[in-house]
Amino acid sequence: MNRVAANGHSSPSEEKPVTSPTIGFSQATTSMDIARPDLARKKRRRQLIWGAVTLTALILITVVLARLEPASPTVENPWVDTVKQGQMLRQVRGNGVLVPEQIQFVQADTGGVVERIFIQPGAVVTADTVILQLGNPDLKQLAFDADWAARAAEAQLAKLTVTLESDRLAQESLLASLRADAKQAELDARADEELGKSGLVPVITRQKSRSKADDLAARVLIDEKRLQFAADSAKSQLAVQEADVAKFRAARDLKQQQVAALMVKAGIAGVLTQLGDTQTLQSGQRVAPNATLAKVVVPTQLKAEIKVIETQARDITYGQKVEVDTRNGIVAGHVIRVDPAVVSGTVLIEVKLDGALPKGARPDLSVEGTIELERLDNAIYVGRPVQAQPDSTVGLFKVGPDGKHATRVPVKLGRASVSTIEIVEGLQPGDKVIISDVSQYDTANKVKLN
Repeated sequence: MNRVAANGHSSPSEEKPVTSPTIGFSQATTSMDIARPDLARKKRRRQLIWGAVTLTALILITVVLARLEPASPTVENPWVDTVKQGQMLRQVRGNGVLVPEQIQFVQADTGGVVERIFIQPGAVVTADTVILQLGNPDLKQLAFDADWAARAAEAQLAKLTVTLESDRLAQESLLASLRADAKQAELDARADEELGKSGLVPVITRQKSRSKADDLAARVLIDEKRLQFAADSAKSQLAVQEADVAKFRAARDLKQQQVAALMVKAGIAGVLTQLGDTQTLQSGQRVAPNATLAKVVVPTQLKAEIKVIETQARDITYGQKVEVDTRNGIVAGHVIRVDPAVVSGTVLIEVKLDGALPKGARPDLSVEGTIELERLDNAIYVGRPVQAQPDSTVGLFKVGPDGKHATRVPVKLGRASVSTIEIVEGLQPGDKVIISDVSQYDTANKVKLN
């Protein structure tokens, strides 16, 4: 018989299982399920509907979330500055040291051995203060030989002078005698001529007298020229000998100066800062010619050598004002030299100190120099943001009216100073911007201030 199911559909009655008798085994009962395809279809339909609804909801949620702005990051304790308008002081800054204006390097004229050191670095010296003594026996022997060579040349000069003077006197004596003879012969000739007019002296006698007088007169002229030539020759011989004497004297003086230089002196008044060159000299040490033996400086005459980054040194010129911070006071100065070479990315600037040095100022003291480049009138400027470069465009966070949020805006920068930079475009006086390091928020266009 068929039974009506709860859903209104009839179902065949259950059939009793057919059992087959089997010896030694119990009967097994088998039941059969009734197929319901309409229920399966409804179940699948519900699953499809719920899946579509779920997928649609996910899509809507994704679209909504995609359209939402990300949460603004929070900047802790930002450094905020206000844009100003007025006079802007352009400066550059660099580190350096104090160096002496006058340095005396004491060098060895000749080689030798350090026999004795009288003072050590740090001692106050005068120009005649003996720092150390060198020994050089060979040099002393050469000086001795040069002295005797000069003396021999001087003796030879004296001998030649005496000889030439004796010859001159002898020639002058002969000339004087010849002049007397010529004068007497001239008198005799004139007397014979007067007597001959009266017929008292023969013609031949008058002629002989005149001939003798003329001959002696000619000899006088010749001997006078000979005497002059002898005087010129004597001058030449004396000049040659005097040149030899001067040469030997110069050689002697040089050797004597070299011997005297074995007693090494400071040369200037100041402070001894160094003994030796690469290493400190010791007694018994041999030094080569022209080796540096000592260094003396004048501690009261110092200048500053400031190193400035090459990109900031392009506007530095002679005469610009400088403030030198010695960590114990600030000294005014001015630029006296700009090194044309770039070393390790920096340019060396020499500064003349105009003011009095503070206590503790000494050579090699580390200092900081601030150089004034120019003053810009009616400029718009702000505190220099971290990593901001002149003549560039950067994104700065501008603080909103509520003071709690800041939005990134493009700002064109102009000329820069140590702590300020010129604003060309993007900001107006009174605007507030973050100038501290915000590089970690480069991907954000808006931040929250805390």
